[in-house]
Amino acid sequence: MIERLERLYSKEDAKSALEKIEKLEERYKSLIISSPYEMSEKDVILITYGDQVVKPSEGPLVTLKHFLDHYIKGIINTVHILPFYPYSSDDGFSVIDYKDVSPRMGSWKDIESLRENYRLMFDGVINHISQYSFWFKSFLANDEKYANFFTEVDPAVDLSKVVRPRTLPLICEFEDEDMKPRYIWTTFSKDQVDLNYANYRVLIAVLDALLFYIQKGATLIRLDAIAFVWKEIGTNCIHLPQTHELIQLMREVIHKIAPEVIIITETNVPHDENVSYFGSGEDEAQMVYNFALPPLVAHSILKADCTAMTKWAKSLTLPSDKVCFFNFTASHDGCGVRPVSGLISDEELNDLVQSVENHGGFVSYRSTNGNQKTPYELNASYIDIISNPNENLETRVKKMMLSQAVSLAMPGVPGVYFHSLVGSVSDVDGVKRTGVLRSINREKLNYDILTKELNILGNIRAIIYKNYKELLSIRKNERAFNPYAKFSFLDLDDSLFCVRRVSPDEKEEILAINNFADNRVTCILPDFVGSEAFNLIKNQKIVDKSIEIEPYQVLWIKYKKEEK
Repeated sequence: MIERLERLYSKEDAKSALEKIEKLEERYKSLIISSPYEMSEKDVILITYGDQVVKPSEGPLVTLKHFLDHYIKGIINTVHILPFYPYSSDDGFSVIDYKDVSPRMGSWKDIESLRENYRLMFDGVINHISQYSFWFKSFLANDEKYANFFTEVDPAVDLSKVVRPRTLPLICEFEDEDMKPRYIWTTFSKDQVDLNYANYRVLIAVLDALLFYIQKGATLIRLDAIAFVWKEIGTNCIHLPQTHELIQLMREVIHKIAPEVIIITETNVPHDENVSYFGSGEDEAQMVYNFALPPLVAHSILKADCTAMTKWAKSLTLPSDKVCFFNFTASHDGCGVRPVSGLISDEELNDLVQSVENHGGFVSYRSTNGNQKTPYELNASYIDIISNPNENLETRVKKMMLSQAVSLAMPGVPGVYFHSLVGSVSDVDGVKRTGVLRSINREKLNYDILTKELNILGNIRAIIYKNYKELLSIRKNERAFNPYAKFSFLDLDDSLFCVRRVSPDEKEEILAINNFADNRVTCILPDFVGSEAFNLIKNQKIVDKSIEIEPYQVLWIKYKKEEK
């Protein structure tokens, strides 16, 4: 630990930091009850806001629990509650107080109530904090305790090398209580002021917050925008060695007290950069967001061609059997396109961008060198990214379920966004109300209206939810879908994306075949000697190696070795 700290700080500061960390560890050891847990095929994570479903008569977190218990329990075992702390903007990602629950959502009692039936994932929004937080207000008040808590930069300094995820200014001006201008680093917006980890006291305060989350029931912690956390003038200020050192240090502290806690890094960057957060496979993130998957699935559906996705998938490797991918197609953010840099051509990316705009969606941009704007993410509900709202309902549903089935079959743990599960389309009116493009996929839903629609025969919500529930019910009972099960990808046809999973005991295999074409495809199944084959989705025995796969059809073919 001291060696890690000395790679970040002076020897004197490292010693002081170690003393404070040891005090934190001692305090939280008496507050946290560690419980061993090993992830399995039963692990699926629902991504949702704390106020995702609302009733006028009760707190949103209470309403959320009602919905989960009636519609989720038994098929999804883990809930990622997006930032439920008091916040000032960005739907929760400008945190005012790390240790409180927004009173308009509920209380810690409501969070703890969710623990009764679900594992919980919390956000560590620790790259930045709200300008209205006590920390930043104290900094502007020149409180010595919060001196250097934030990164001050002379606006004349050349910061052109810094990688920008937005087109907004990197440095914003504030005024302290002495009416003196203070120029502060703001990676994402003026309301999201970056913390200065070069000050070890910031690290201690953040570690305190993360351990507090574990005390309150978090068994998974998502490190938001963590790639930008360390600043070094003259560099690109992303993926710096100090950043990886910080994550490893955080994991080491957390695992001393609760070794079962899973650290997930959120780094929406090109794939090769993204997977660097696995570290050695033993010392950094245990799960990494598989950011290339959403745009690749969308590209493959729109082109009816899986060539690029299969090529990428075949390159997937893991540094150890103790880490895995967090697979998803949609989330509270848009569909990032930086991760497909080098995986599809610029022309293909432009086609994807144009397609989303034609479907009524939007595109967000970021600044690059020379203040050029380049696409950063696609803003639309996922069903509207991969299908035209004017297409017939049956085709739209097939494309949507195809995309979700791919995510469920990929090696790792699946993350299911609430709006994908219940078949939401783009909320264009939300963008008009807020002026924020991401609002298009962040609609808060009335509980009574939503539950009514989920029970109307033929309603898009009812159809997608029913299909999703069936897939999840099958998946959780198949050992071949274990997060750490062996995997490979097969070339059976350019229109087919084929994932092969093998159970840890190697007695069962599943071949997931996904047809991305709008026509039938004839496929010759690989021959696994001494096995019987079943289509799990239709519960049918397969007797012929040559099969016809319908447009956008999904097959989960289970090969079970015959007992001798």
